Amino acid sequence: MQLVIFFLMILTNTYADYPALKAVLSEKGLRDVSQMMAVWIQNKLKTIEIPEIRGGVDIGIGTVHYVISNMQVVQCRMSGPSMEFEQGTGVSVEVNQLSLAVTGSWSTRFGIIHDGGSFDLVVYNIRIQTLLGLGDEAGRLSITTISCSDNVGGVDIQFHGGASFFFQPFVSSFKGHISEMIHERICPAIQQAISELEDNLQEVTVNITVDKYIYLSILLTSSPAVTDQSFELDIKGEFYSISHPSEPPFSASAFFVQYAENYMLSLAASEFLVNSAAYAFLSSEVLQINITDNMIPKSFPIHLNTSQFGAFIPQLRTLYPNMEMQVLLYASKTPLFSFSSGMIDLHVSAAAKFSAVQPDGMLVPLFRLDVDGSFSGSALIDNKHLTGDFKMKNLTLTVGSSEIGDFKTAVIEQMLVIAVNSFAIPKLNDYLKTGFRLPTLQHFSLVNSKLLIKNGFVVIFTDVEDSWTV
Repeated sequence: MQLVIFFLMILTNTYADYPALKAVLSEKGLRDVSQMMAVWIQNKLKTIEIPEIRGGVDIGIGTVHYVISNMQVVQCRMSGPSMEFEQGTGVSVEVNQLSLAVTGSWSTRFGIIHDGGSFDLVVYNIRIQTLLGLGDEAGRLSITTISCSDNVGGVDIQFHGGASFFFQPFVSSFKGHISEMIHERICPAIQQAISELEDNLQEVTVNITVDKYIYLSILLTSSPAVTDQSFELDIKGEFYSISHPSEPPFSASAFFVQYAENYMLSLAASEFLVNSAAYAFLSSEVLQINITDNMIPKSFPIHLNTSQFGAFIPQLRTLYPNMEMQVLLYASKTPLFSFSSGMIDLHVSAAAKFSAVQPDGMLVPLFRLDVDGSFSGSALIDNKHLTGDFKMKNLTLTVGSSEIGDFKTAVIEQMLVIAVNSFAIPKLNDYLKTGFRLPTLQHFSLVNSKLLIKNGFVVIFTDVEDSWTV
């Protein structure tokens, strides 16, 4: 049943007009869920409590009193269950040929004659039909039992111990008792289990902390959409800054995902999801870095000192001769991603504040350069890892402000382009070549995954496996 919870959690009002995340479970996924559902049903039925049975049977010369006690379900076998989507409602579950093995103790009393022993009992050909409703409760997935019915086919019993013939008359009576008691407890046991699952769903956090800076909201934006072939959840999928939560100056757009019948699950994310993450990081003031000369590769022809930069900005040599420099590089606007057929584009607006470092460590502001860059890349899933490759499309450099007078940036721009293409991009692509391992939830992982980049969103078609069993 943990796999069921996995789907209900990952497929789990909102400020965005449209969802940024979509999750679609196919019929193939539902079939695989049914295999786990079989284990879950068996485990739940094993917990059925069967109370002690007391009764009496008139044998003509008196009454044989009997007690059946210590009954426990020790085994549960079934084929199935079969699960189907019920359009507009949820999922129907049907179990056939379910059998339960029960052990217990018996005792009889007829006057001064006492007898007793143990027994093994099999309840067979049990049939269960349940309809589960799927909805939303305050942005969380909700599951309820709409209907439940069951039927018990028959009972076989083997008594052990006891030499008296007085226990024989109550056998047929006992079969009827146990059959009715099992029948009366099956649906309540399932309803109780569904209720417990619902309680767990309502306790699932809808704000997932990613790191110390941002969190992800996974509230549902609408009730689940159930067709006769799939189950779709629309999820907010918006990142927020933990320290400065606010809405970005852009909004989510509508997108449509067609489920893939050959995969269990389709997971799609729009541009809004990644762009809201960029905005959340920007709001958290973490998209910045202080660059010092010891961070620049020794092989690079230009280093952070006024003597070398004086070749491009002559007044530096005059105003601040032979001084180290430091650069505060930061995003001046939210980096924006866009998805088109097979490609990922990234636009970056940044600023670089240059300062001279005095002998006492004090910084002297020099100038600010504004950087505008665009990059393109691709992504794919390779051996359970999300990998990618990027290249620079364009980069321009302009003077934003200056405390040392005017100067030209053409040569500095050329050097920056060389630095990005020679050092930054190769280092990024080396990192992306290794990639990020696809996420897991508890011990379930994504397998046989395929990533496609569409207009405005990316989608992963995937199967799910229990990593503890492979």
